[in-house]
Amino acid sequence: MSDNHLLRIDDLTVRYGAIEALSGVSLRVDHGEVVTLIGANGAGKSTLLMTISGLLRGERGSIRFAGADITRAVPHRIVRMGIAHVPEGRRVFADLSVEENLELGAYARPPDRQVRQDRDHVYALFPQLAKRRRQRAGTLSGGEQQMLAIGRGLMARPRLLLLDEPSLGLAPVLVTEIFKALQEINREGATILLVEQNAHMALRIAARGYVLESGRVTLSGAAHELEGNPGVREAYLGE
Repeated sequence: MSDNHLLRIDDLTVRYGAIEALSGVSLRVDHGEVVTLIGANGAGKSTLLMTISGLLRGERGSIRFAGADITRAVPHRIVRMGIAHVPEGRRVFADLSVEENLELGAYARPPDRQVRQDRDHVYALFPQLAKRRRQRAGTLSGGEQQMLAIGRGLMARPRLLLLDEPSLGLAPVLVTEIFKALQEINREGATILLVEQNAHMALRIAARGYVLESGRVTLSGAAHELEGNPGVREAYLGE
């Protein structure tokens, strides 16, 4: 195995009862990359992220992170190892303030100056959140809640950030803002595995991508190659 693989998944199969949600999926994410997963609703993209983060169990196959086997690891151990999962639908703590949500993102870390610096960095990345730090998260707009969900993930200081549909339901101007922030997060050193229905935007910031269809990887390659693939253009880019 190459030392450069931060995440390596081999022959992963996941079932929901009799339904095989993932069938023999293998993929790699290298240090410092943005890798995107493209596919229709129900293709298995969210299932894959939940299995990586320990929320679901595979029937067979293996998941390795930074050389360690995490196939059977529990979620809190996976977080402590350096994987943060920002799920679809934001799922902020609606009754807590913006700042309290961010503090919860750092629950696995000792409260110290570094945590405060990371919180201030989230505010620099998303200035709207700084203006609303005392506001209840449930009163934020959809775009602000997405920024908060990403910021909360960053508070864990992840080596790998799993992002599930960060642009879903957002106005185009906010989608652009979110993706600019993701590029900045990546430039600062975080590796990103991105599930995104906006394939245009995802392929624009990704180095590589995988196409999932009915729980199987049917295509993979450099982002620019996928963007130029006639089948991908027709199925996912609306061309």
